[in-house]
Amino acid sequence: MNKQLGLVLFLTAGMAGAVDIPEGKLRAFKPLPKTMASGTNPSTAAKVELGRMLYYENRLSKGHDLSCNSCHMLDKYGVDNEPTSSGHKGKKGYRNSPTVYNAALHMAQFWDGRAKDVEEQAKGPVLNPVEMAMPDEKTVIAVLKSIPEYEALFKKAFPGQADPISYDNMAKAIGAFERLLVTPSRWDKFLEGDKTALTDTEKQGFLKFANAGCVTCHNGALVGGTSYQKLGVAKPWPHSKDPGRYNVTKVQHDRMVFKVPSLRNIEKTWPYMHDGATKSLEDAITLMGDYQLGGTVSREDAALIAAWLKTLTGELPPASLIGKPKLPPSTAKTPKPDTTE
Repeated sequence: MNKQLGLVLFLTAGMAGAVDIPEGKLRAFKPLPKTMASGTNPSTAAKVELGRMLYYENRLSKGHDLSCNSCHMLDKYGVDNEPTSSGHKGKKGYRNSPTVYNAALHMAQFWDGRAKDVEEQAKGPVLNPVEMAMPDEKTVIAVLKSIPEYEALFKKAFPGQADPISYDNMAKAIGAFERLLVTPSRWDKFLEGDKTALTDTEKQGFLKFANAGCVTCHNGALVGGTSYQKLGVAKPWPHSKDPGRYNVTKVQHDRMVFKVPSLRNIEKTWPYMHDGATKSLEDAITLMGDYQLGGTVSREDAALIAAWLKTLTGELPPASLIGKPKLPPSTAKTPKPDTTE
């Protein structure tokens, strides 16, 4: 056999053995949108600019040392890679901080869904005594009104309002900024028709994921984020200290129920689970197979599924959008940092 014929046979064999994903397996998915617009919080350049500044504003915390970016670092895929984040005076929360990227597409915010959207979510950590620990909205407004540059920026972002610096408008500005934090990936290119965007190994991983039943909860543009699910469907979850959505609804049926997380950027947003107790992606996959699906996922299959999940790692927005802006200086009227408990 001559070398040219051998090469042809080799390439033909490779094509014949290529992994194909049937279209029916993809119907539960769709690409990410370019932006995540709100019908009640229309976006403007001025509002986004203000929101970006407020996202990085440490003076929205009691000790003037924490911002949204402290736990949701935009250069680290929107997380801090800690099991639970450190707040005021180093206090620790009891749930893992989820990524802010693509978050505006979720059905609700927080693990228990207690906020309906990113605008409402933005109000929570600022006043949470374990997080940014500001005592009340009045104190937040006093900080912002003490800085002339913010007065001008709020007027520009919310034109026509007699008193635009408000707690609601602070949250709307942060929300408008967060609605631009979209991270398209190779998976989106594949869904849009580029069948070369995934390798055969990654396609095999997707088929393992789909055939195992993971698609039941992890579907759509976010590959999750659109439903609530009991943790421990097949058998009781071993760590049940956190009752999940029950804290919000007080309905017994909601014990150990959590919002299904999006798997977008999951490679980068470890550790996993609501308590951040699982560091390895493969371990998280095998745990889900065991406790949610009632079947054993082999290490080999977990590695294949992980290979596909890594295709969900997206491109971060440009530094012109997510980089830290120059913040205006404090004035003599600006309340001082409070480092007391």
